[in-house]
Amino acid sequence: MARLELQGVSHAYVEGDYAVRDIDLTWEEGVASALLGPSGSGKTTVLKIISGLLRPSEGRVLLDGVDVTDRSPQERNVAQVFQFPVVYETLTVFDNLAFPLRNQGQRGSAVRKRVHEVAEILGLEDVLRRNANRLGAAEQQRVSLGRGIVRSDISAVLLDEPLTVIDPQEKWRLRRQLRALHGRTGMTMIYVTHDQQEALTFADQVTVMDVGRAVQTGSPQDLHERPADPFVGYFIGSPGMNLFDAQLGEDGLHVGGVRLPLDAEGRERLAPNREALQVGIRPEFVDARPQRFDGALEGVIDAVDMTGHALIAHVSGADLTFKAKLPEDAAVRAGDEVWFAFPPARVNVYADRKRVEGLP
Repeated sequence: MARLELQGVSHAYVEGDYAVRDIDLTWEEGVASALLGPSGSGKTTVLKIISGLLRPSEGRVLLDGVDVTDRSPQERNVAQVFQFPVVYETLTVFDNLAFPLRNQGQRGSAVRKRVHEVAEILGLEDVLRRNANRLGAAEQQRVSLGRGIVRSDISAVLLDEPLTVIDPQEKWRLRRQLRALHGRTGMTMIYVTHDQQEALTFADQVTVMDVGRAVQTGSPQDLHERPADPFVGYFIGSPGMNLFDAQLGEDGLHVGGVRLPLDAEGRERLAPNREALQVGIRPEFVDARPQRFDGALEGVIDAVDMTGHALIAHVSGADLTFKAKLPEDAAVRAGDEVWFAFPPARVNVYADRKRVEGLP
């Protein structure tokens, strides 16, 4: 396994039109990481640059501190698992898994031992003698993954949307197997996806990408509770973060009819960006109740969405419209009065689209 670094990486497929820009990322040895973002955000381009399939227009790629920017994929020993399973359909599962080892010149008991180890990890022991063309899509993807990890000299495993073609029930099972695989092998894994659930349940470290930039890297909890950019707050979560324009006043930060108190130091920090201030709070952190409570403002429920494990109330009040997540057994409906507050500890303040630490 290896420590991976991208230093000042940018790439333009067409001169002047950058697919990724100014990427500085580090993946420590043995990390389970994800690149998360919408289609076109640059995730796959980053993966190709790591693997060596693409040389960046600018910047460097390092493995364990060694510059490998000009090295081929074979020299980097990086395995890649693609969106569609890559298997030799006329070969048995055993021979598919053994192929990378035999290609290295390994033979006999060493190959059998390693193939059975990988098959046991991935639940393929019962189909080792079956031809790959007789497998379902989920089994074929496990074979494809097994071919990626069967070699012991692999620096990292790169997974590019590996569950896209898998049906929903199998997705859950295969994602658990991927997580268990990482736990057992300690391999450095980077998982590319547009699906936040896949990324947040697989990875310990997630990088959110948007329009070719790495917007934020952190744990799933960091991304959820402290999104560094309004885009992260919107993209992570279901539903995403409520976001409001804010005005700086002498007595605090004003969001519609809501006032968030600020001390003199806080007002001074925000003053240079007073024309570009925003406040975000996640629906689950809005304090919304059917009865009045201290410090609460009055609102009305415009609509209620049922999600299966919670209710999402669409609320109007204090010159704002926003979403609040309520318990699934909450007895509320459209037209009901509601009292609400934005707990300051749960609020994120943004100045020129960058989160301001320590406020309000």
